[in-house]
Amino acid sequence: MKKLAFGMMRLPLIDENDEASVDYNQVNDMADLFMERGFTFFDTAYPYHEGNCEVAFRKAVVERYPRDSYIIADKLPLFSIKSEDQLEPIFAEQLERTGVEYFDYYLMHNVSGFSEPGFLDVDSFAFANKKKEEGKIKHLGLSTHANAEYLDSILTMHPEMEFVLLQINYLDWENEGVESRKCYEVACKHNKPVMVMEPLKGGFLADIPPEAEKLMKDYNPDASVISWALRFVASLDNVCMVLTGASSLEQLKENIEDFENFKPLNDEEYEILNKVADIIQSNITVDCTKCKYCLDACTEEINIPKVFDLYNSEKILDPAPWTPIGNAYLNYSKLSGVGIASDCSECGMCVEECPQHIDIPEVMKDVAKTFETEYYGFVDK
Repeated sequence: MKKLAFGMMRLPLIDENDEASVDYNQVNDMADLFMERGFTFFDTAYPYHEGNCEVAFRKAVVERYPRDSYIIADKLPLFSIKSEDQLEPIFAEQLERTGVEYFDYYLMHNVSGFSEPGFLDVDSFAFANKKKEEGKIKHLGLSTHANAEYLDSILTMHPEMEFVLLQINYLDWENEGVESRKCYEVACKHNKPVMVMEPLKGGFLADIPPEAEKLMKDYNPDASVISWALRFVASLDNVCMVLTGASSLEQLKENIEDFENFKPLNDEEYEILNKVADIIQSNITVDCTKCKYCLDACTEEINIPKVFDLYNSEKILDPAPWTPIGNAYLNYSKLSGVGIASDCSECGMCVEECPQHIDIPEVMKDVAKTFETEYYGFVDK
């Protein structure tokens, strides 16, 4: 099985402000390209695109290809589970949405302190194991954004887990908050194969500072910055699958080409990536991966990942009274019809949803201070 998976968390949208508005026609084209090139692994989840991610998979793959030609992974949304009687309906809904009779891979979604009520107060692990016994799940594992110590305790309590899905990329490898390397080593200790999410850190590693990109281009002018990030995770011995969240046909095509021509990193390339990571860390302001878990929690309807993306881009540049990015923020505020940074009520509900543990309300204050100035027409801010 080829190591590249079509992660369906960030599908192309018809309306960028509406997560449910999946561009099904483009997803069909993406699935066709993926399958034609010999790749078969698709990853979806219950909350992605407000449920339309699972529907998109059915329309693009299940209704158009034989069952034995593809592999599907889905996830039990532990963070939404409050009582035992939710488990069966959610699982049945997932089977209906995806159109399959069984899942090749099924994950306990984001096992962490945040989701503990969904698997400590409710025995969700027992439920999933029962579904595996019934043949509805072929392989059972878990995903997590917790630290290494927490992962170690969970795998000790649940040795029946067959694999783990971890956030790994070269920027987070030594990050003390994410602990990518330490979590990877815990998985190895427990003899669990590793699947990788966020190899591009939500697209952040596709657009790195110029001085960092120069290091890569000086070494290999033909290699894209994306290929460096993908090769980093695919070079890890215990990694069995890499999920990339392509948002367009072109992005997916580039990912496919990188894996078709894959070569493990050499020692010199690892040294370059260490220098690149240092450069990025010195520029990055908000460690947002654009997972969008915060969106449903925001009472002011602020597109938090979009705002943070603009903010990070602004902070990488030389600060100036007026920048194109600041102008983009102005246009966003006028055209989107949703909240902006200064609308944040500081309720803190988004923080509880954030896998990166970002103090979102606190950052919003500086976002507003950065963009909402007289230069952009925010005279009352």
